[in-house]
Amino acid sequence: MGTSIDTRAGEDQSRVQALEAKVQELTRRLDSLEERAPEDRVAIVVFSGDLDRVLAAFVIATGAAAMGQEVSMFFTFWGLSALKKGSELSGKTFFQKAMAMMSPASSLDLPVSKMNYFGVGAKMLRAMMKEKNVSSLEDMIALARELGVRAIACEMSRDVMGIKDSELVGDLEHGGVASFLADSLKSRTSLFI
Repeated sequence: MGTSIDTRAGEDQSRVQALEAKVQELTRRLDSLEERAPEDRVAIVVFSGDLDRVLAAFVIATGAAAMGQEVSMFFTFWGLSALKKGSELSGKTFFQKAMAMMSPASSLDLPVSKMNYFGVGAKMLRAMMKEKNVSSLEDMIALARELGVRAIACEMSRDVMGIKDSELVGDLEHGGVASFLADSLKSRTSLFI
């Protein structure tokens, strides 16, 4: 009789230990899932250097920020043109100089994605926006800053294209794809424009 009670007590002890181990494993997995759960954030990759597409990116970004969402915009390759305030040629390689001369020098020089016709389309779009009291891209960029939208300039694209700090507007963050992916993993919405 005494042996049977000892055996049962030993089995109960084993079950309790197994349950404790299972609870610890479930707690660890729950903590991991909570860390990866999306937050009220929006992450936008701005790849395009077209005025209409960059405008759309800033409309979404400022709209989301106005709704209280945390927004980050990752500017890469042609999208960096929206953040340029001018072009410099000194200190660049031949190809980087050629790229700088063929790319828009600032947001004011961005073409439209369709019917650009050597810049006429972009001028028409800006005139039509002004006529309808729609904020310009430059106003949208300023609004985004006021609303706390993070602007991240892609380091790799800058390096390849030879874009210097002095060519970009101030108050930018600089980062690589890991910066964007970290934001994207925590965001409910991720867009590529």
